[in-house]
Amino acid sequence: MRSTSLRGPNTAGGERVLILSAGVGAGHNSAAAAVEQASAARADVAEVQVLDVLQTSSALYRDVLGKGYFVLVEELPWLVEWGYNISDPPFRRRGPIDPWTQANSLPVISAIKRFRPTAIVCTHFLPAQLVASLLLRGVIDARTAVVTTDYDFQGLWLTGAFHALFVAREEARMELTALGLPPDRVAATEIPIAAQVDVAPARDANDAPMLLISAGASGGDYAVAVVRQTLHMRSPFTATVVCGRNDALRQRIEQLVAPAGDRYRVLGFTTEMPQLLRRADLFVGKPGGLSASECMAAGLPMVLVNPIPGQEVRNGDYLMEQGAAVRCNIAATIGWKIDEVLREPGRLQRMQAAAQRTGRPDAAADVLAGLLDGPSRPLVVSRAAQKTILAASQGRVVATDLTGPSALVRLIDTAAGSTVALLRAEELGDLQKRYATPDGGLVLQRGQATVSLRWEAPRLLRAILWGDDALPVRVEGLTAPVSLPPG
Repeated sequence: MRSTSLRGPNTAGGERVLILSAGVGAGHNSAAAAVEQASAARADVAEVQVLDVLQTSSALYRDVLGKGYFVLVEELPWLVEWGYNISDPPFRRRGPIDPWTQANSLPVISAIKRFRPTAIVCTHFLPAQLVASLLLRGVIDARTAVVTTDYDFQGLWLTGAFHALFVAREEARMELTALGLPPDRVAATEIPIAAQVDVAPARDANDAPMLLISAGASGGDYAVAVVRQTLHMRSPFTATVVCGRNDALRQRIEQLVAPAGDRYRVLGFTTEMPQLLRRADLFVGKPGGLSASECMAAGLPMVLVNPIPGQEVRNGDYLMEQGAAVRCNIAATIGWKIDEVLREPGRLQRMQAAAQRTGRPDAAADVLAGLLDGPSRPLVVSRAAQKTILAASQGRVVATDLTGPSALVRLIDTAAGSTVALLRAEELGDLQKRYATPDGGLVLQRGQATVSLRWEAPRLLRAILWGDDALPVRVEGLTAPVSLPPG
């Protein structure tokens, strides 16, 4: 855990931002660091704290989720893809957190209570699920944001309570709103990355193209095959090879490229990545969410190799769709593939322009603005509505096509105009019996149990009211307002 006090003459009594991540790979923590950096630029943030939730968990839990995942990636990639696909439908997992995760989350809950945040940003789905349960139980009263770290949206990130959901691209936002999520709670901001500092000279068109070959933070052995194939390229180029924390890999590659003289520069773990991204002409490596987002922000096109099944394959699909990447599926043709990009007149320049169009370097600041300047009350999604969204997703049906008792309806805060609840139409009867007003509206009130307890009304009302005793709301269908029958 690290904490930074930003308190000064303009921040007394300001926002206390808690950023929750999970160190499964470097991307989630990198996104958390980017949001932390953006917090320092806001005058209304008094203190920011970053917590990797796995670091507060038991060693066994941390190893199973962290190290175990990468063992599967290397040994059983088909199982990783199966797991990704089976958990992809939104709200496939509903209800309370499993007992093992709940037990390991107790230190995280204690840390949250000690820090007393006014805002919580989650850059991994594990803390996002935990924070949702705390919101619904009334344990926390902070604004909460879920920030995804891949270009495709996966259902594991969708929770039953949050203030704002930030996805990487517009297609993901359209997917969620088509399934019934309110547009005022979902925004497409790109993936948060550290601020891009102009620390390197612009690319010189007269120089030989520079390849930036990345083995990832942990140093994947696939980089050896990549470098070996570049030795056979016919196009002029220079290359910087980043081997991460794998010293043995760095030594192997240094020996491999020794006959090539100064054409190659081989590095271990480096803090120079922002400079390298700015200086390079073409990135060669895996399409992790943060790596891809950083390349796009730097206008750096990619040659994609060895993607992790699931999210990285989908990241690659998106980048190729934008014209900012090519993928090489066969190790023996990597050099030829890069040669094809470099030798075709204008192709590299077109890919660089596509990368610049795709990148959003201000994503972290946009996330903070959307959360801190957005609705003060959370959105809650009833379990019945979650079941409807899941069924619509699996049936390839958009929410506006649903009719009858299973149709989705929204409760809108009359004063603020923000959506505070997503329910199934059949659940309105219980609310109408207790809270209907003579003019056909609803005024939700604390301390009044609904006539029927067929659904989790008390739990949702506690979150919706957000400290107030009463809240006037109006009911809207997904295409038009809903008129309630007389009580």
